[in-house]
Amino acid sequence: MAQLTGRILGLDFGKRRIGLAISDALGYTAQPLGTYSRVRVREDIGYLAQLAEERGVTLFVFGDPKYMSGDQSRQSATMKEFAERLGQATKIPIVFWDERLTSSQAHRLLDEDGLSREQRKGKVDQIAAALILEGYMHSLEQE
Repeated sequence: MAQLTGRILGLDFGKRRIGLAISDALGYTAQPLGTYSRVRVREDIGYLAQLAEERGVTLFVFGDPKYMSGDQSRQSATMKEFAERLGQATKIPIVFWDERLTSSQAHRLLDEDGLSREQRKGKVDQIAAALILEGYMHSLEQE
């Protein structure tokens, strides 16, 4: 497994919300961290930069919203522009990870827990972020 220094922040980027998950310091587990309700790009980047500094984040892993065909979606271009601005502001490297089906997996997990629609608000995004981060960390184990 690749040696990690610091924590990894997983992000499930959306128009209105960003789901967040963070790794442990050794890069073995991913825990949902919450859901950030977006304001404006500048404020969003400021919030994430502060969070990264407070948590010792050394890598961002953004879920890349591709179509099922594997082609880039319109949301993918928006997310990558945002990620580039965040990377410039923080000087923290960015990795993009295929996020296809993570939201449906998150809904399935919440169904298994028996949560109502009202109880799910905000949870889907952070669980999707944790699934994105887990997928990325699992790929490191294969190296």
